[in-house]
Amino acid sequence: MVPESAPPVSARFGSTEVAPARATQDRIDIPEFAPSQVPDGDFSLDRFLDREVSWLDFNARVLELAEDPDLFLLERVNFLSIFASNLDEFFMVRVAGLKRRIATGLAVPSAAGLSPIEQLEQIKEQAHRLQERHARIFAEQLRPELAYEHIHIVRWDELDDAAQQRLTGMFKEQVFPILTPLAVDPAHPFPYISGLSLNLAVIVRNPVSEKELFARLKVPDQLPRLISVDGPRAGSVPGRTARFIPLEEVISVHLDLLFQGMEVLEHHSFRVTRNEDLEVEEDDAENLLQALEKELLRRRFGPPVRLEVTTDINPSVRDLLVRELGVEPSEVYALPAPLDLRGLNVIAGIDRADLHYPKHLAHTSRYLNESETSKAANVFAAMRRRDILLHHPYDSFSTSVQAFLEQAAADPKVQAIKQTLYRTSGDSPIVDALIDAAEAGKQVLALVEIKARFDEQANIDWARKLEQAGVHVVYGIVGLKTHCKLSLVVRQEGDGLRRYSHIGTGNYHPRTARYYEDLGLLTADDQVGEDLSKLFNQLSGYAPKSSFKRLLVAPRSLRSGLIDRIEKEISNRKAGLAARVVIKVNSMVDEAIVDSLYRASQAGVQVDVIVRGICAVRPGVPGLSENIRVRSVLGRFLEHSRVFAFANAGEPAVFIGSADMMHRNLDRRVEALVQLSNRDDINDLITLLDRYMDPGTASWHLDNRGVWNRRHKDEDGNPLSDVQSWLLASRSRQRAALRR
Repeated sequence: MVPESAPPVSARFGSTEVAPARATQDRIDIPEFAPSQVPDGDFSLDRFLDREVSWLDFNARVLELAEDPDLFLLERVNFLSIFASNLDEFFMVRVAGLKRRIATGLAVPSAAGLSPIEQLEQIKEQAHRLQERHARIFAEQLRPELAYEHIHIVRWDELDDAAQQRLTGMFKEQVFPILTPLAVDPAHPFPYISGLSLNLAVIVRNPVSEKELFARLKVPDQLPRLISVDGPRAGSVPGRTARFIPLEEVISVHLDLLFQGMEVLEHHSFRVTRNEDLEVEEDDAENLLQALEKELLRRRFGPPVRLEVTTDINPSVRDLLVRELGVEPSEVYALPAPLDLRGLNVIAGIDRADLHYPKHLAHTSRYLNESETSKAANVFAAMRRRDILLHHPYDSFSTSVQAFLEQAAADPKVQAIKQTLYRTSGDSPIVDALIDAAEAGKQVLALVEIKARFDEQANIDWARKLEQAGVHVVYGIVGLKTHCKLSLVVRQEGDGLRRYSHIGTGNYHPRTARYYEDLGLLTADDQVGEDLSKLFNQLSGYAPKSSFKRLLVAPRSLRSGLIDRIEKEISNRKAGLAARVVIKVNSMVDEAIVDSLYRASQAGVQVDVIVRGICAVRPGVPGLSENIRVRSVLGRFLEHSRVFAFANAGEPAVFIGSADMMHRNLDRRVEALVQLSNRDDINDLITLLDRYMDPGTASWHLDNRGVWNRRHKDEDGNPLSDVQSWLLASRSRQRAALRR
């Protein structure tokens, strides 16, 4: 997993010289101060950073990557598209949820001390700034740089006659038949505008009556957002011109075909974001399935939370939209055309090797194939030799986790397979393996989380497909989402039944495994197998009082287990023993966990937090968190793994698993962490965590005022080390060593 030249773990993680202790009292407490306030130095600050603002700060870091001229151009375009998609989800879920709580009177002040109204106003102010910045980056930076590379996003009047004729033919054949103009008049009420759809507001005039009328036209979302003017391969050859035109631009110049006999006066594009979170009452499994399907239909009719319009929109048309949609003026975002820059993923997908990251091909873990060979590894034999810690996408998912389940399905000695599915791909080989196993007569249990946000319909479809194949499908525990990533295979061997397990930090999703950074453990350890058997019994039957040996499981024991570990580090520090806490997660907002980290800091324990997204920790505050450092790493791969490491008096303890430090994960989901036992794996992960925290590694640093500062160059302007590139290079060296 790491270069052989890495310094020994004891030199980095086992030292007692980590941070000065502030106090010697027997018990370390958060100081007594006003609610949500830390002690004053030269300033007064909330103890917790605001969750929603922190999420927007995360998306601002994504924008910084889009702005970075040192990154490959099409990767920057991709980050711009990702920003747009992220912000859509933020409005659909977080803003919508806050507005719903305010409307029902259920909203309470945030952990950061903001009233619900203050929180919503702060969100809107920052979101306006971010969207305007997003539009400027596209218009002033990326669009000109794309043009320099002969990739153009054009308007209709910039095209030659031949191109216009081709697009007119395409419009008549592929677009016109599916368009549905909707008039607004006394006989036709204002139509429903679906969430995230791009629309044209069209003003037409009846030449007979001279009356002006309004019509709405939805831009079809089943067609590409940006149409290639020069064919599907356009842009893939350096130096050859590639032109793309927004679909709404093509539609707008052909409006006369849709409103024949009327005079088209003007048209403007607009877009609505709605509340698309789900609320489902749970009874039994089949009722849940039906209730969820009904709620998915209702989702389309959630109240609006954002209206995006172009900056040149007619004020009277804007007022009409605001009035009919029922949005507040502060919820209107006026932006330069084109709207909905998610569509830039078409540009980002152009096959130009010189404008992308170098291609990465994941290879089989060295512990599955001990020599470079094309022969498929025997996963069960490898697991019997040792625990195998996988690190995706550096280690291939298809030749490890996928192969594990495919071999289990085909192996006549395998008696049973138990599997959780939170998200998976549309053509999932994991689902196919489970179906094959069931059809071969094996006992197969699939725990399908049909409430996985925005994947609900796909998971309902998979659940029914699995049931039809004879798989036992269950939906977990009422009131809890099942988010843990678990697979258990029971195999008949010479000395009896043996259990083989996989526990991961990411979904069983072969496609996202190519660009999500995740960890997974393949093990034949009896204790882990016994723990997974108990946990699956909890999930599929009745076993509420199960206890576990190598697992921490939410909602019963995960938070308390981690806090116990942190308290143990405090005790070790007082005793002069090695004490340190390092946590890598996607989100860190749970107040109880954060307060335990503050107590550790006060005791002199060095606390390092590596967080991709939301973070409520305020580091570096004298008297509270001066021994806490917070870093964030974003890049080519989406950092998704969760790791919890403790110095443990010189015998490091490391856990990996599915849980982020959020209320929903610790209180309302079934999550699982597994403690690693192989010393090499523990050392490798600690080396990796140290690399994330290294001052020479490019990352964002969070200061005590809640401001993220990017550190990606040294004092001389030279680039700092990129941890993902370092890992890719490490794997290359390991493969070269195998070939030798």
